[in-house]
Amino acid sequence: MSLTLLASAIATIYVTHRLVDYWRAARSINNHPGYRTLLAQTSSIGHFFPPIPGITPGGNHLFMNKYRMYEIVGCDIHSAVSAWPTATTTLFVADAAAIKQVALARTRFQKPVHHYDVLELYGRNLITAEGDEWKKYRKICAPAFSERNNRLVWEETIKIMDSLFEDVWGSKEIIATDHVVEITLPIALFVIGAAGFGRKISWKDGDLAPPGHRLTFKEALHVVSTDVFIKLVVPDRALGLTERLRSVKVAFEELKQYMLEMIDERQRAGNLEGRHDLLSSLLNANDLDSGESKLTVSELLGNIFIFLLAGHETTAHTLCFTFALLALHPDEQEILYQHTQSVLSRVGDAPTYDNMPLFTQSLAVFYETLRMFPPATGIMKTCMEDTTLATTDALGNQIVVPVPKGADVTMDFTALHYNPRYWDEPHAFRPSRFLKEWPRDAFLPFSTGARACLGRKFFETEGIAILTKVISRYRIEVKEEPQFALETFEQRKARIFKTRLGLTLTPIKVPLVFKLRETKTVT
Repeated sequence: MSLTLLASAIATIYVTHRLVDYWRAARSINNHPGYRTLLAQTSSIGHFFPPIPGITPGGNHLFMNKYRMYEIVGCDIHSAVSAWPTATTTLFVADAAAIKQVALARTRFQKPVHHYDVLELYGRNLITAEGDEWKKYRKICAPAFSERNNRLVWEETIKIMDSLFEDVWGSKEIIATDHVVEITLPIALFVIGAAGFGRKISWKDGDLAPPGHRLTFKEALHVVSTDVFIKLVVPDRALGLTERLRSVKVAFEELKQYMLEMIDERQRAGNLEGRHDLLSSLLNANDLDSGESKLTVSELLGNIFIFLLAGHETTAHTLCFTFALLALHPDEQEILYQHTQSVLSRVGDAPTYDNMPLFTQSLAVFYETLRMFPPATGIMKTCMEDTTLATTDALGNQIVVPVPKGADVTMDFTALHYNPRYWDEPHAFRPSRFLKEWPRDAFLPFSTGARACLGRKFFETEGIAILTKVISRYRIEVKEEPQFALETFEQRKARIFKTRLGLTLTPIKVPLVFKLRETKTVT
């Protein structure tokens, strides 16, 4: 297949999916009184997909529309029907109790694992498995996310941030970036390198690959993490057609070689008790098992890679949204700064993992970011038998919704996080809501049930350490650009928070400035 044909095929798939999304969105408001009026006004093929006021179609529609579709329907469950490529019924759920029911009834609502086969880039893993296979992976992988590993995450993150300030930013009073992911992505990669693989990466590392390698570990990790979508959509036989595609091919081969070498090195070393990175812990847990329950080398590679892929991108993007929210809300940034300073005045300017629970405002800011920008906007399950889900409508009436066997059920985390039944002023950035009692069943950035995120504490530990170090030293502002000088606050917010749907919710361009504070350390 030529690149021209490939591009054409991808464009055709994209456009087709947008039309199908639009059709499904249109059909999903069948309970809305104005729906038949809209259809009655469409008298030509050109109006086959009637516009729905306030509704955005497309692959990112769950995040873009947030709770709007449920407001139109007047119920926290709504349905969509599509006729292509097969007849499909999908229920979208923004009711906390119903979502909990779907998540906990693992036999009745199962993960459609065939949708995730593309993530088997190195081997079977937690994300792509179900049933007994998933139980085996969970049993062996869970011990890797231990308190000892979380402590390592904190320590390595602090070292990485100190090195960034001293070796890269130095005494500069202003650090400007056109897209803050250029800063958060390498930080996240360095942390996962150290706490995930036991490979410490320095900001000052050179570019010379070791003998037997074409790339350094740092280079391979960076290319794999940033270009994973190329690997997902381009057939292996086409990865040699251009220089960019060849670099992706080489990076994936190099990372596999590095991981195989690390596995071999740790296994030959025998005693791994003194090492607490994820790879060592995973190998330790695997060695404790016997017989068929052991992970194969391919399964080891598949699982450690999925931790890398999910962990670094989630952290990098969430931090990007966090810094942007603080830049747009200087009052909340000042509250966070003052609280951070009050904690540092008690523990010193080198906080330890044991001090982490004291940074309650940092965690509140982090959680509010995750509420507003959940990494996974929704997760789909397939109903394996005829059943029902209960919810209430806008008037408070109890409604029982039939769910036929074979229907897809999407747990709509974005709509749940913006549901006014659970959150006051859901569109407002208010970290203080997490400093008091809050609706835990309506906050699911890490999913819920048995398949909830294993790396939640890893993620929180890394994020709070980074946020604490940055906010104690720098003030964050939106980068001023002449072409946007006359925009309103709402226009600026809309521009900064433009997103696309990648493996996780992805910011498109967030230009920020970090300004050195007068008070750099606490004595």
